[in-house]
Amino acid sequence: YFGYAFRKFRNTEDVPQSEKIKTLNDKNFNHQLKTGLVMVDFWASWCVPCKAMAPVLNDLAEELDDKVKICKLNVDENQQLAVKYAVRSIPTLILFRNGKEIDRFVGVKSKSFLSGKINQN
Repeated sequence: YFGYAFRKFRNTEDVPQSEKIKTLNDKNFNHQLKTGLVMVDFWASWCVPCKAMAPVLNDLAEELDDKVKICKLNVDENQQLAVKYAVRSIPTLILFRNGKEIDRFVGVKSKSFLSGKINQN
């Protein structure tokens, strides 16, 4: 299956990021996570499974804008934050409430799985 998925997504165009998704870096990370429910996608531009997550995260950002803030953090450009949060595989999605980690998901996840986890929190 992975071989099929890799071939399918390897040549996939990058999906434009929703305007409702915030791009994080070491300068704005703590400020963006300070209040409320925030899901951070730890990703890299070369990561095929990360590309597969892009449309899912766009949909979540558009539909759940009032419940959760969706953010992306490029691990290649922000290695210290990836180390701080022990991100060993990507994509890793970490759910924070008021700056504290409350859940984490590694690998490609469906929209229904993620929205269910967001609604639980």
